[in-house]
Amino acid sequence: MARGDFAFHHSLRVRWSETDAQGVVFNARYLDYADVAITEYWRAVKFWEYADGAPMEFHVKKATVTWFAPIKPDEMIEVMARTIATGRTSMTQMVEIHGLTDDGSDDLRATVDMVSVHVDLDVHRPIPLPDWVKGVFMAFDSQSANPPTALAES
Repeated sequence: MARGDFAFHHSLRVRWSETDAQGVVFNARYLDYADVAITEYWRAVKFWEYADGAPMEFHVKKATVTWFAPIKPDEMIEVMARTIATGRTSMTQMVEIHGLTDDGSDDLRATVDMVSVHVDLDVHRPIPLPDWVKGVFMAFDSQSANPPTALAES
């Protein structure tokens, strides 16, 4: 996707400790960046405010990283997140990691697709998503330059 396809953007600087002996970000760190992106995305959406104190717990069921180019120490990167599908108990969110360029051009380094399942923590089993979840993420993502017209069913 293009950067403009995302309503949510968050910048961060790569720390030396996130890199390996090859002088690039260690591959497992891409999931750390995706976790930061999803956490900050949910905060921007005000997800927990909509939950109004209801227990809303999620487990990541699946995360797929697709790598395109390395990220180096001390580099500024931008993570973007968008909801691309919802199901009965789960939602799929896409994270893109870009190098932060002066001109705002696309500099895609990796994508991460994450499937999160709404769970009952007492038994760690899936439970249905509340009806409002899909609409909250759709409304937020609709602020992008290329808003989604619908979410896929997962």
